[in-house]
Amino acid sequence: MSPSVPLQEMIRAIRSARTQCEERGVIQRECAAIRAQFRQTDNGGRSHNLAKLLYVHMLGYPAHFGQMECVRMIASPRYSEKRVGYLGAMMLLDEKQDASLLITNSIKNDLSHSNQYVQSLALCTLACMGSAEMCRDLAPEIDRLLQSANSYIKKKAALCAVHIVRKVQDLGELFIPAARSLLSEKNHGVLHGAVVLITELCERNPETLKRFRKTVPDLVQIMKGLIISGYSPEHDVSGISDPFLQVRILRLLRILGRNSESASDAMNDLLAQVATNTDSTKTVGNAVLYETVLTVLDIKSESGLRVLAVNILGRFLLNSDRNIRYIAMTSLQKIVGTDHNAVQRHRGTIVDCLKDQDASVKRRALELSLALVSASNIRSMIKELLLFLSSCPPELKAQATSGIFIAAERYAPSKRWHIDTILHVLTTAGGDVRDETVPNLIHLITNASELHCYTVHKLYRALVTDISQQSLVQVACWCIGEYGDLLLKGECQETEPVQVSEDDVLDALETVLQSHMSSSTTRGFALTATMKLSTRITDNVDRIRSIVSIYGSCIDVELQQRAVEYNALFKKYDHMRAAVLERMPLMERNSSGNTNGEATAETITETNSSKVTQEDRVPAPPPQQQPAKQTYDLLDLLGGSSEPLQQIPAAQTLPINTSGSAGGDLLDLLGGLEPSPATPAPSVTVYEKDGVTLTLSCEQQSDSSLAVTLTATNASESDISGFTLQAAVPKSVQLNMKAPSRDSLPARGAAQMTQLVMLNNPNKVNLKMRIRISYTRQGSAFQDMVQVDSLPGLS
Repeated sequence: MSPSVPLQEMIRAIRSARTQCEERGVIQRECAAIRAQFRQTDNGGRSHNLAKLLYVHMLGYPAHFGQMECVRMIASPRYSEKRVGYLGAMMLLDEKQDASLLITNSIKNDLSHSNQYVQSLALCTLACMGSAEMCRDLAPEIDRLLQSANSYIKKKAALCAVHIVRKVQDLGELFIPAARSLLSEKNHGVLHGAVVLITELCERNPETLKRFRKTVPDLVQIMKGLIISGYSPEHDVSGISDPFLQVRILRLLRILGRNSESASDAMNDLLAQVATNTDSTKTVGNAVLYETVLTVLDIKSESGLRVLAVNILGRFLLNSDRNIRYIAMTSLQKIVGTDHNAVQRHRGTIVDCLKDQDASVKRRALELSLALVSASNIRSMIKELLLFLSSCPPELKAQATSGIFIAAERYAPSKRWHIDTILHVLTTAGGDVRDETVPNLIHLITNASELHCYTVHKLYRALVTDISQQSLVQVACWCIGEYGDLLLKGECQETEPVQVSEDDVLDALETVLQSHMSSSTTRGFALTATMKLSTRITDNVDRIRSIVSIYGSCIDVELQQRAVEYNALFKKYDHMRAAVLERMPLMERNSSGNTNGEATAETITETNSSKVTQEDRVPAPPPQQQPAKQTYDLLDLLGGSSEPLQQIPAAQTLPINTSGSAGGDLLDLLGGLEPSPATPAPSVTVYEKDGVTLTLSCEQQSDSSLAVTLTATNASESDISGFTLQAAVPKSVQLNMKAPSRDSLPARGAAQMTQLVMLNNPNKVNLKMRIRISYTRQGSAFQDMVQVDSLPGLS
């Protein structure tokens, strides 16, 4: 291929290459020819060669050797060469290249050129790749051009000034007078550039923002002129007069009206006029309306205007365009906390969006639906959410179940409705619920004494029907173990009576024990339930003893330990079995004072799902009724728990017979082990901001290991989602962060999140920890960091 081929011929040759290797060969030959011609002093085709090199650069091949040629062509007096030179500079140069400094003087000369198109080339290049040094040198020239009589130059200079302000914020003061005067221009291009420049100045300097609040009446007049102006072919887009300028003005008004009563009052009438007169049948009109809505919701607007903005978003929800529906729900999510009643009017439309085929729309509709749940609509909303749960995508099931649980716990109209709702969720999506669901439901059932018979019958039927949902099976086994006698009586007024025999119940528990779908934890629940039934039935005790003895040689160490201990109860301590396997008393949560409908989603502290959940926590009686040592021996008999004993009020303790040989046997179980008194780990508040509080407590495990517990709560009025903690420690310290208890924090402290961090410090260095806190509130992402220089409780 000849070095002098035109650009079109080179493009045709490159496109006709059959392989990448052939394409590289064509480009290499052409680049070699371009280099040779660049070295010639008298070269009349410089612009032609540089244009070809720019095409090569667009294809991703190296073209750095043309940088100096760009500098030379910019200095050329010929417009054709200057134009290609400036284009090459914008593509091949940036502020990191030393060659960019060489064109500063050429740009300065061209900014004073008599030809407006040469001035335009210099302005575009400076706005595209001007460095901070270039901006400082040329800012006075730009300010001079802002006062030019030529509208074409003024609009280019305004946008160039925006780049200068972004690069060097201190230069913003230089452009304030000129920017203010540009608002009196009639040319739409100049007005657009002026509004963009003022927006940039106001966002970067609060003092400048106060000064430009005086321009609100001028902006309102410009906006009204756009609305009432007749058809103008130069600016009309689908029947809307210059929508780009309208959107820019609305965005600037939003910045000026934020936290300002007077500025907001000055623009209220205009915003109402735009909201009512803009055509919403076209995408262009929807863009203007959406920007109007954002402005209304962000300033101190009137209540009626806010309702009008919410209604516009409600109309967006009916739009066939999924993108419009998505942004409408995103906006509603941000204001549902402040304008809850206005958003509630569109609840039906929002719920209908749960049926949308688009996954993103479904997710937004789910988040918004959960935020709309209240005490007045809890039944209807949960009904719709349960219907959605039965057919929702797998990636949304965990979020849906968690939201339903929190809403039911906060607004449940009755305990029976609460239990039925949770059981429905467990039946539908039991594999997607969080770990704390099982102990929470057990706590709820335990405290609803009037519903024990109803619950055990319902759970038994669910267990017989399906044993694949592990969470449901665990709760069912727990209830059968605790209230099996009520199940066998078959006298339940709340539900249809079912005649269940002892063999039927044991068959169901054996099915769980032998099923390959049952996890180790679920088998532990079933084995404990079987053992508890030995005190609640009369004819099949030998069968229970046989079932328990089989698992005394189980390969699962947990099940084996339970079975061995239960066998010991049958043989050596049979006289104690009835007292040990008593029903669990009423249980309390960590945070006191919660009632139904306001209960939190915290884990029940008395229930440990990885141990014998039904009888691990036998309450400690007051010291005057029972020695502490006997209680610890009893704990060790049933699970060998090494955790500190949780103190429970004396009114809820179990009566334990301490007279005769029973007390002596209890004392003799472990050879007189003397427990040390439990001391709570010291805690300290390390972070408190915007309603989010993070506390830290430490517990020394050994000389080199330490357990750190992070607890987060949300005292604000809006829910928090996506709450994550990240921790960093010195390099010589090994860090292992366990999974958090939850990733959402309901409003008003309704629940707390805990996360365990294990630290190994073999070199005994001074422990410090840096914690990053990330979460999403009302659709906005927040991130903060805190450093803990000393951990509490360490000597």
